[in-house]
Amino acid sequence: MPLSSLSSSMFLKVINVALATILATALSFSRNVQADFVKPAVIDAPLLTEKIATNNTILVDINGEGDYRSIQEAIDAVPENNSKWVIIHIRKGVYREKVHIPCNKPHIFMRGNGKGRTAIIWSMSSTDNKESATFTSESPHLVVFGISFKNEAPTGEAFTSQNQSVAAFVGADMISFYHCAFYSTHNTLFDYKGRHYYHHCYIQGSIDFIFGRARTIFHQCEIFVIIDMRVKILGSITAHNRESDNDSGFVFVEGRVYGVGHVYLGRAKGAYSRTIFAKTYLSNAIAPQGWTSWSYLGGTKNIFQAEYKCHGPGAFTFNRADWAKQLTDEEAERFMSIDFIDGKEWLPAWM
Repeated sequence: MPLSSLSSSMFLKVINVALATILATALSFSRNVQADFVKPAVIDAPLLTEKIATNNTILVDINGEGDYRSIQEAIDAVPENNSKWVIIHIRKGVYREKVHIPCNKPHIFMRGNGKGRTAIIWSMSSTDNKESATFTSESPHLVVFGISFKNEAPTGEAFTSQNQSVAAFVGADMISFYHCAFYSTHNTLFDYKGRHYYHHCYIQGSIDFIFGRARTIFHQCEIFVIIDMRVKILGSITAHNRESDNDSGFVFVEGRVYGVGHVYLGRAKGAYSRTIFAKTYLSNAIAPQGWTSWSYLGGTKNIFQAEYKCHGPGAFTFNRADWAKQLTDEEAERFMSIDFIDGKEWLPAWM
C-alpha cells in the first residue's frame, strides 16, 4: 500500500514500529560492541579517589616535601592487615628503588602524578623472575594509578641468568592498574596469579613479556614490541600458563599492538593456555601465524588462543595456526564483560 493512501493514524503506527525496530537493533548492536566497558566512561585519578573515599593519605616526595622521600618507607608505614584504604600519593620524580608490598598490607591506593611524571626504576637481572622485579605486590586490594615501572637491566645473553628482568610482579588477588606503564626488554610483566585489571596501560617488551597464570583483563592497553636480535625464534607478547581447565586467562580488549620486528600474539605455556585478543588493532609486527606452541610438547587440543573482530594489517587470519580460534559473538561474550574477573564486586570504579 502506498504511503499516500495511509490514514494519519496508520502512518504513525508504521513509523512507530519502524523506530522501535531500529532502536532495538541499535541497542543490541551497542551491547555486542561495547559489552560492559561502557561504565564508567572515564576512569581517572579523581574518580578513583572519590570511590575509595578515605582521608588517610601518605605523601611521598623525592625532594623531601612530603611525609617520606621513599615509596618503600611509605608502604612500611601502612599498618599490617589494614582494613581501611590508605592513599600513598607519589609526587612526580624518578624513584630509584625496589618496591615490595608484602601480603599483610592490603587496601593501598598508590596514586602517581602520571606515567610520564612518576616512575619507579631499578636495574636487576636474575635466574628468578620474581627476584628481579622492580615492583612486587603480594597483597590483595591494590589500586595503582599513573606510575611507570621499569627494569633497566641491560639485555644479557639469551637463556642465561642475565635474561630475567621483570618490571612488575603482580602476585595477589583484586589488583588494578590505571594509566600505568611497564618497561623492560624481556619478561616485563609477571602477571602471576589472581584477578587483575589493566586500563589504558602501556606495556613494552620482546619475548614472553606478559606472562603468568592470572585471570586478567587488559582494557584499551598499548602493547609495544621490541625485537630481540639475540635469538632466531620470534618473540611473543604473552605466555599464559594454564595447566588445567580453570577460570584463568588473559583477555585484551580494544587495545593496540605495534612496534618493531615480528612476534606472536602468544605462545602456549601449559596444556590449557588461554589468551584472547578482542577488537584490538594489530600492526604488521604480528607474525602471520599469530600463535605458537613453541616449547610446549603436548597436543594443541585444549589450547585456547583466540581472536575476536581484530583489525589492522596483522589481523589477517588466512595463515593463522591451525588451532587458533576466531570467536563468534556468542563465544566472545563472556570474555568481553567485566564479569570475567568479577569486577563489579571489587573494582572501585564499578562499585
